[in-house]
Amino acid sequence: MNLSLSGRVALITGASSGFGAHFARLFVSEGARVVIGARRVEKVAALAGELGDAALAVALDVTDEASVIAAYDAAEARFGTVDTVVANAGIAKAGRSTELPAADIAAVVETNFTGLYLTAREGAKRMIAAGFRDSERGRIVLLGSITAESTGGGETAYAAIKAGVAHLGRQFAREWVRQGINVNTVQPGYIDTEIQGDWFETPAGQAHVNSFHRRRLTPITALDAPVVFLASDASRHVTGATLTIDDGQVL
Repeated sequence: MNLSLSGRVALITGASSGFGAHFARLFVSEGARVVIGARRVEKVAALAGELGDAALAVALDVTDEASVIAAYDAAEARFGTVDTVVANAGIAKAGRSTELPAADIAAVVETNFTGLYLTAREGAKRMIAAGFRDSERGRIVLLGSITAESTGGGETAYAAIKAGVAHLGRQFAREWVRQGINVNTVQPGYIDTEIQGDWFETPAGQAHVNSFHRRRLTPITALDAPVVFLASDASRHVTGATLTIDDGQVL
């Protein structure tokens, strides 16, 4: 099984920290060239400096269609057509449903759903125009969340949107199934990244971890092999799948 990403051009959103920065390093180590985008331009620029000639940093606000298009334009000018998309950008706004401000709900929808939609759609348009129907080379990986499979107070809007992401992945997969583009969703469990803030350092956060069957957080490296597989030629026959990687946290 060939899991190499050699020769691939990947666009990774939300690459200033967390999953996005991790996947950028991972993809370059596996031979890909990466376009890393985020609103925090200084952070992706620093990461690109670390990764060298295989990386290009771009300013990217996924909620702004013009910004998304500009990022793909920059990618094509530097590396050629993007054949691999990791739609990772996301935000969290915690709060009980009866207290969460409307502005916070809108922000979660715009970034975690609309932004992901625009990112995947623009990538698909360009893959179709480039003739991926014949090569079957297109790969799009959407980052969902295990919260799509669970219920709990404090993350209602976030969790509901992530459930929508999983179904959106199936819808995209169905629409583009004859265009040589595979679309799959990865649902990580609870991992200690920047989006979680200091939650897991609090007594309530520790109690949360202790409620898991294995009483531990999922390490970010647990995503490495599955995401590389879904981005590689080896996943040619996998599309429309939703893969949960949570160490059994919500069993």
